[in-house]
Amino acid sequence: MKRSLILISSGVIAVFCLIAIHLGWFNRLLAEISTPSIGASSAPVSMNQAVKSLNDALVAASKSVNPTVVYISVVSESNERYDMQGFEDFFRFFSPFGEMPDENERGKKETPDRRQLGGGSGVIITTDGYIVTNCHVVQNATEDGITVTTWDKKEYPAKLIGSDSLSDLAVIKIEEKSLPVAHFGNADDLETGQFVIAVGNPMGLNHTVTHGIISALGREQLGMGNSRSIANYIQTDAAINPGNSGGGLFDLNGSLIGINTLIATSTGSFVGYGFAIPIDIVKSTAQDLIATGKVQRGYIGAMVTNVDDKFAKHLGLSKVEGVIVQGLTKGSPAEKAGVEQGDVILKVNDRNVKTVGDLRSAISRYRAGDMVTLTLWRDKKEITKKVKLEAQSGDDDVEMADNTDVGGDDATVTFDKLGFTVETLSKDLKSKYDLKYGVIVKDVKRFSAAADRGIVKNTIIEKAEREELKSAGQLKKMINGKKSGETILLTIRRHATDNSTFMVVLEIP
Repeated sequence: MKRSLILISSGVIAVFCLIAIHLGWFNRLLAEISTPSIGASSAPVSMNQAVKSLNDALVAASKSVNPTVVYISVVSESNERYDMQGFEDFFRFFSPFGEMPDENERGKKETPDRRQLGGGSGVIITTDGYIVTNCHVVQNATEDGITVTTWDKKEYPAKLIGSDSLSDLAVIKIEEKSLPVAHFGNADDLETGQFVIAVGNPMGLNHTVTHGIISALGREQLGMGNSRSIANYIQTDAAINPGNSGGGLFDLNGSLIGINTLIATSTGSFVGYGFAIPIDIVKSTAQDLIATGKVQRGYIGAMVTNVDDKFAKHLGLSKVEGVIVQGLTKGSPAEKAGVEQGDVILKVNDRNVKTVGDLRSAISRYRAGDMVTLTLWRDKKEITKKVKLEAQSGDDDVEMADNTDVGGDDATVTFDKLGFTVETLSKDLKSKYDLKYGVIVKDVKRFSAAADRGIVKNTIIEKAEREELKSAGQLKKMINGKKSGETILLTIRRHATDNSTFMVVLEIP
């Protein structure tokens, strides 16, 4: 009897289980029939191998370099004076803490805190905690005011090791071991058009990766306000915004090729182009800062400008490249080595020099005391001069030669086609400014050939074709002796009271 009951019970349970199973299946079937399918069954386009390879390269590079980039927060001293009048309503409205205290509650004699909090990025360059960033990120930092946050969200106090305003680079250090380190690329291998990624902390968005290409190489100055800035910038269209400063620009091998430092903008945010300090300058500068806390940068003591087509034509150069020596500092390494005004620098050792930026970048690789070989273009042939670099200091002034004036004829001459007028120096002007020779520019027509070449009123033309000018008539004879299409080289003093000179080439109409 008991056995029969057990069998019956088991059968009933089995039936119920079968019913439940079938009902569940039936309900699912009903749901599938009544609910529409969401999304297509397959991707509309199959990624080809080339695109997949690029995508994979971007992903791999991003993963590999992110741990080497850090966030830097900086508390700095502010020289600005803040007037809170007019801002209280704004802060009261947006304050998460409600009403601001009134003047009595704050205390009329309370001294406001003038410190500011800022941030930027940096790249780890040694396993024991040296980090390279921008000088402008950490400048004016208070004592103990620099904090570093790494990829794994650990915070470290950092100390400033050294900074260099000419390259806008600085090195800071945290106390840690076995940190991930960026691999340094080769600046000579960079090419316009190659893919790059920028990694940093823009607008508080930590470890942001953007990508683009190298838009140009060798960008100079960029309005930095320092004519002696040595950076020869990499231009990129990878998005760079405030907070990216000091972060890394990497190639798709994951190698660091530059430190992001500037953006081209009229709004304060990214509008198309950013700029990075190339890795060769980063490496040499960081090594000096780590070793001594300052940069032992060598210099040659020459003022230079880019060769343009008229200079190239006049000097017999086959290509419009190189830099022309406009002047030399008295007693400078270049002068001691026999470099002359008017020489064109084509190479530093085996490194080609096409622009002023190239020259600065090439020289920045070497230290004071190093010997470099300059390949020069002089008298329509190449020569070489060995220059021993010295420590950079002071301005690159040019010493004016001491020659005797023998007078001249034709007091005033106008060159209508060239668009300027010169006048023989009067005795009073010579005596007042201790001038020995030259003619003064009395007028320059707007949009003329002379104006286009940088000739301005009241400058002194000292030489033509490196021959000292005694009178306006002498210059007239030399220019009139040229055929249309030929060129003439002028050496110009910027002002009667300024010893520095520069050279221009005028093409005869």
